[in-house]
Amino acid sequence: MPVDHRILIADDDRDFRLGLAELLGVLPRRLEFVEAETGLEALECLRRHAIDLALLDHHMPVHTGLDVIRALRRETRAVPCLLISGDATDAVREFALHEGAVAVFNKPLRPELLRAEVRRVLRIDAA
Repeated sequence: MPVDHRILIADDDRDFRLGLAELLGVLPRRLEFVEAETGLEALECLRRHAIDLALLDHHMPVHTGLDVIRALRRETRAVPCLLISGDATDAVREFALHEGAVAVFNKPLRPELLRAEVRRVLRIDAA
């Protein structure tokens, strides 16, 4: 069955990746989730797959979420990216948005806010 949207979830915490997929799995679309454990794996996935949205942890091995966003912009890939961090200060938030993130979320996530942002970015009507 074809999917409506493919979402990359990049975080070095497997349980967090699974939790995000479960959290977003209730949206009224057929979603496919691609997972990455490191920033390098995230970049490889973004280069290999047609990704509609990337959810990137700020602190990952090899490359941070910000490193991934910067690399995508250098390659002129227009993949919307949400940065997720356990310690997003105002300075990190401002820098991430300047570098091209469409939004920055703090952990622990507020599920309703994340779902609303994903709906907005992917243009999914609320059901």
